[in-house]
Amino acid sequence: MRVSDFDFELPEALIALRPARPRDAARMLVIGPGENALADETVRDLPAHLRAGDILVFNDTKVIPARLFGTRRRGAAAARIEVMLHLRAGPAAWRAFLRPAKKLNLGETIEFAGGLSATVEEKGEGGEARLRFSHAGPALDAAIAQAGEMPLPPYIARKRATDAEDLADYQTLHAAEPGAVAAPTAGLHFTPDLMAAIAARGVHCVRLTLHVGAGTFLPVTAEDTEAHRMHAEWGEISPDEAEAINDARAEGGRIVAVGTTSLRLLESAADAEGRIQPFRGETDIFITPGYRFRAVDLLMTNFHLPRSTLFMLVSALRSTGEMKRAYAHAVAARYRFYSYGDACLIHKASP
Repeated sequence: MRVSDFDFELPEALIALRPARPRDAARMLVIGPGENALADETVRDLPAHLRAGDILVFNDTKVIPARLFGTRRRGAAAARIEVMLHLRAGPAAWRAFLRPAKKLNLGETIEFAGGLSATVEEKGEGGEARLRFSHAGPALDAAIAQAGEMPLPPYIARKRATDAEDLADYQTLHAAEPGAVAAPTAGLHFTPDLMAAIAARGVHCVRLTLHVGAGTFLPVTAEDTEAHRMHAEWGEISPDEAEAINDARAEGGRIVAVGTTSLRLLESAADAEGRIQPFRGETDIFITPGYRFRAVDLLMTNFHLPRSTLFMLVSALRSTGEMKRAYAHAVAARYRFYSYGDACLIHKASP
């Protein structure tokens, strides 16, 4: 498929720079279940769309301060280097995107605050590299926490500096397992009051873990989707969580993924019959129109970038034309877009 098929116009003024307050006051566009069916609601209306026995699947990953600024020293000269971590590669190693990357050579060292440093072990395409740090394990985690900053998406970071509010705003209510370098943003809408209303409907909730990587923000530079390479992300579904999801489905409940991260891990772990298997490892699943969903019935997600892999994913749930019409409606109705923006509740199209 041509990547240009997933392009659309988005006024820059609709990019949200702060979340709604309270979080569940955000708007929510309900898409489906009928063809071209749209309803303008709010996140607080979500329980009304759920049924007793449904199961809501959250991602409990926690964002770490994954954007680091260091210096490369060559003789007396020093150059500033931005490092965006995206995948843990060992106790003392991370895969990261470097900027600028071309002038860094294999074996060179980047120095950060607090005595932390990293050596370039490998270099890949698009500014990606493997870094070997001077610290390992929990000591590396602590050093990154001290030296790094919250990795706001580029479309926010270009417009304002990260501040103290982002430390709370860019974590979900369910954040528990450190390792993400981007928030599972659909989860940002949930509050204790909303969770109580969901429980009162007889809806079950489970948590899985997918450590979101910075690759989620990378533009698709290929002209055809077949030529695009997804960056791997690490995830885990425990045996107990898999059993709970399968039991809900067996009893007639629907699987409702909160966020594309939850959906991608569920689909990665589903067998041919749609049963979720325990999972621990990396996934680079790339979902485009024509994909047959095996696990998920509904998706709650935010509005995504034009030409992005995530807009391709939601187009696979309905159709590209229908999602473009839904997004055009959202633009006309002044919905707020991207990580701190409003939400969609998308029903999977009937076979």
